[in-house]
Amino acid sequence: MKKILITGANSYIGVSFENYIKEHYSEQLITDVVDMIDGSWREKDFSGYDIVYHVAGLAHADVGKVSKELKAKYYQINRDLAVETCKKAKESGVKQFVFMSSAIVYGDSAGFGKRKRIKKETKPHPANVYGDSKWQADKKVRKMADANFTVTVLRPPMIYGKGSKGNYPSLSKMAGKLPFFPDVRNERSMLYIENLCEFLAQVMIRGYGGVFWPQNAEYSCTSEIVKMIADVKGHKIIVSSGFNWMVRLAAVIPGKIKGLTNKAFGNMSYDRSMSRYDFKYQLVSLKESIERTES
Repeated sequence: MKKILITGANSYIGVSFENYIKEHYSEQLITDVVDMIDGSWREKDFSGYDIVYHVAGLAHADVGKVSKELKAKYYQINRDLAVETCKKAKESGVKQFVFMSSAIVYGDSAGFGKRKRIKKETKPHPANVYGDSKWQADKKVRKMADANFTVTVLRPPMIYGKGSKGNYPSLSKMAGKLPFFPDVRNERSMLYIENLCEFLAQVMIRGYGGVFWPQNAEYSCTSEIVKMIADVKGHKIIVSSGFNWMVRLAAVIPGKIKGLTNKAFGNMSYDRSMSRYDFKYQLVSLKESIERTES
């Protein structure tokens, strides 16, 4: 049985993973959690754990313009705290450190009508302070890996599921209220929370290290997701390309409107070959994941 310390209490991913392990892998893995908000975690003994799973971080928000104080906070939490935790894990004899990086290290989504398909050889190029703080931590923790200390870095796309925060709840709200929605054929990689938890369980059981790009088996299209959500909610919505002119117009309006349009209808996907491994983790289909999230 491997013992896992989750560094970061009450996070959506951390709590979801803890519950998933209890339900599916209680005979192979056991979890414990430490709060990272104050400095008391530094006094905790890490030596009794096989794996440290670092989920603590400052979430992505509107980071187009940030104050010097907030910028410093992003680096303090997303980079410095991750590196310090990794060092403590290594010095304590922990065998594996798992770090949640992000697809955001590759920059923003491609604008409306443009394609962005990321491959293994694609070089990270963060577009904002959030992405750069994640990228700096991503690089630094990987440098600490050696024959006795495995570092596992995940760069997942947008994670969603029941109770998640961020873009998905906004999309869900629109899908339940709007009478119509544009039928834009965009392509995005996404990752359902249970597929992520299964992926984590597998790399921890196997002790795999390196960089990983987990994603759902299917690409996502914003209009298709909206239609799926509306169907689950029992809400009638007309999805038609006849409304696409509004998206084309919004995509050229400078400032926040253009940014929100590209975020909703832009393209950003991982090449599927990057996300295939010698174990199964894409257990829940896109349609079923929407049904579970909205139930």
